[in-house]
Amino acid sequence: MAKELKIRWIILAAGIALYAGAVTLARLTALDNEVKFFIFLAIYLVAGFESFRGFQENVMKKKFLDEHFLMIVATVGALAVGHYEEGVAAMLLFQIGGSLEAVSVDRTKRTIAKYIDIRPMYAIRKEGEQEVQVEPSSLQVGDVIVIKPGERVPVDAVITSGITAMDTKALTGETVPQTVGTGDRIYSGSINTTGVVEAEVKKLYKDSTVSRVMELVENAQKRKADTESFVQRFTKFYTPAVTAAAILIMVVPPVFLPGAQWSTWIYRAMIVLIAACPAGLILSVPVAFLGGIAAAARQGIVVKGGNYLEMLAKADTFVFDKTGTLTEGVFEVLEVYAESLTESELLEITAHVENYSNHPIAQSLMNAYGGEYDASRVTQVEEQPGYGISARYEGKNIHIGNSRMAGLYGVEVDEIETEDTVIYVLVESEYGGYIVVGDRLKEDAKWTMRTLREKYHAVLVMLTGDSREAGNAVAKELHMDYAYTELMPEDKLEQMEEFMQCQYEAERVVCVGDGINDAPVLARADVGIAMGALGADAAIEAADIVLMEDELPKIVDAVSIAKETVRVVGQNINFALVMKFIVLVLAAVGYISMWEAVFTDVGVMILSIINASGVVKYWQ
Repeated sequence: MAKELKIRWIILAAGIALYAGAVTLARLTALDNEVKFFIFLAIYLVAGFESFRGFQENVMKKKFLDEHFLMIVATVGALAVGHYEEGVAAMLLFQIGGSLEAVSVDRTKRTIAKYIDIRPMYAIRKEGEQEVQVEPSSLQVGDVIVIKPGERVPVDAVITSGITAMDTKALTGETVPQTVGTGDRIYSGSINTTGVVEAEVKKLYKDSTVSRVMELVENAQKRKADTESFVQRFTKFYTPAVTAAAILIMVVPPVFLPGAQWSTWIYRAMIVLIAACPAGLILSVPVAFLGGIAAAARQGIVVKGGNYLEMLAKADTFVFDKTGTLTEGVFEVLEVYAESLTESELLEITAHVENYSNHPIAQSLMNAYGGEYDASRVTQVEEQPGYGISARYEGKNIHIGNSRMAGLYGVEVDEIETEDTVIYVLVESEYGGYIVVGDRLKEDAKWTMRTLREKYHAVLVMLTGDSREAGNAVAKELHMDYAYTELMPEDKLEQMEEFMQCQYEAERVVCVGDGINDAPVLARADVGIAMGALGADAAIEAADIVLMEDELPKIVDAVSIAKETVRVVGQNINFALVMKFIVLVLAAVGYISMWEAVFTDVGVMILSIINASGVVKYWQ
C-alpha cells in the first residue's frame, strides 16, 4: 500500500476511535451542549481531513462545487443545528467510502504493474577490463554492456560477442527462449537465460522498448473515456442545482408554512445535500475503466486510456495491414531472376542494401545471400515508404523495391503474375532482375477473422502496399469483406478517411498494424492497435492499444474486455442514478435520516467498486 494511503487510513482510524470515545462519553455523562460541540468539532476536523484537502485542491483549480463541497456544507450544517453525532458520523462514513475506493485503485494499479512492469533494475557497463554496475538511464549509445544469466536486458542493443537463449515472453508472449548471438538485436525487458553476452547499446534507456511500454501504462489513466467526461460534465451542473434545491428546502417552508421550525428544515436540507452527493457516481466510472485496463494488462494488452476501451466496444469495422499483421512476416526467397547480373551478384547487392531496412523481407534476402557482409560497400541509404530502398553500392546507384519504384525511375520491368511479393533491382537505372519472396498467414488469423465477423458482426478490411495478386489471395483465404492493394501510406490514409466518413455516429473504426507505414492510419483511426511491443516505434507511438504478444487472438480478447468494461460502467451509472433519485425524494420529504443518506451513498460506492473488480477477476 502506498505511503499516502497508509497515512489516510491512520487518520481515519484515529477519527473513528475518537468518535467512538466521544459518543460513549456523551452517553455516560451529562456534558454541557457547548462542551459537547467543541469535542465533536475537534473530532470532525480530524475525520474530514481528506475532504478539506480535496476541497482546497479543487479551489486552487477553480472547481468549487464538488462532492467535497456538498459533504462539508451538509455536515457543518448538521453541527450548526445540534446534530453533532450524525454530522461527524456522516463525514466518517464518507471518508471510509473514499478510502475503500483508494484501496481498490491502488490494488488495480499494482495488478497492472505486476503484469507489465519489466524495467531492469541495473546495467553492467564494460569500462576497459572492468565491469561497473550502473543505472540503465546512464548508458549511452555505443557503450558496451555485459548481460549475465538471469539478468534483464537494460536497453535495446546488438550482441557483439557470445551466444545465449533470450526469454522474450514479457515482450512478445513467446514461451520458447530465442537463441541469439553476435549481430542479433536484443530488446530491453528480455531475460538472459543461459550464457554471458556482451552487447553494444543502440538506444538510450528512455527510447528503449521497455521504457516505451511502461510510459504507455503510466499515462493510461490520463486519457478520460467519453462516459467519464460525461459524468464530470453532468456533475458540473448537477451540484449547483442540488445546492440551490437544498437552499429552497431550508428557507421556503419556515418562511411560508406556519409553525415550521428553522432547525428542522435546515437539518432536512443538509440531508438532501448528503443524499445528493455524487461521490458514488463520480467514482463508479473511473474505477470500472481502471478495472478494464487492469484486465487487459493481465492479457498482455496495454491500453493507453479508458476512452479507447469505450470506443473499441463500439467498433464495427476492423482495418488490417497484411505483412507482419495477418501474415507471419517471416519471408523466404522463392525465385531469383537475373537480367543484367548473375544470380549471385543480384543476391549480394540486394542483401547488402536491404541490410539497412527494418522490413521483414530484408532478413529473408540476407538469409538467401548467406555470404559475408561488408558495411563499407554501402553508403547513402534512403528508405522510401511505399516504394523500397535506395543506396550507393560500390559507387553505383542501386534501387530495390516494387514495380512503382521501377516506374519512378522510368525503368521497364517484367510483370510477374504471382501471389507472392516481387522485388525489383535497378542498377544505375538499368533493370538488374527480380527476386520473388513468399510469406504465410499467421496460425490464428482465420480464427480471429471468423470470430470478429460472427461474434461481433465486424466488417473486415485489408489495406496493403503489396501487389494485387498477393493481397487478394490473403483476403480471399480470410474471407475479408474488402481488400485494397498496392497502396502508398498516403493512399491508406485516404482510404481510412473514406471508411470513417461512412460510419454512423455510434460506430467506430479500428486499425491494426505493425510497420512505419501503418503509423498514419493507426493515428487516424478511432482506435489504433499496434501488433507486438517489438513493432516499429512509429506504430507504437501512433497506436492507442499495444499488444505485447504478437498474436491476433489478443484483438478478440481486447474487444471482449472493452465490451464487458462498458457494460459494467453502464450498470454502475444506472444504479448510482436510480439510488440517488430515490434517496433524494425520501430526503426531501423527511423519510430518511442523515445516517441513512450517507450509508446509501457509501453503499453505492462500494457496490460499484465490487462490480468493477469483477472485470479484473474474470480475466485472471
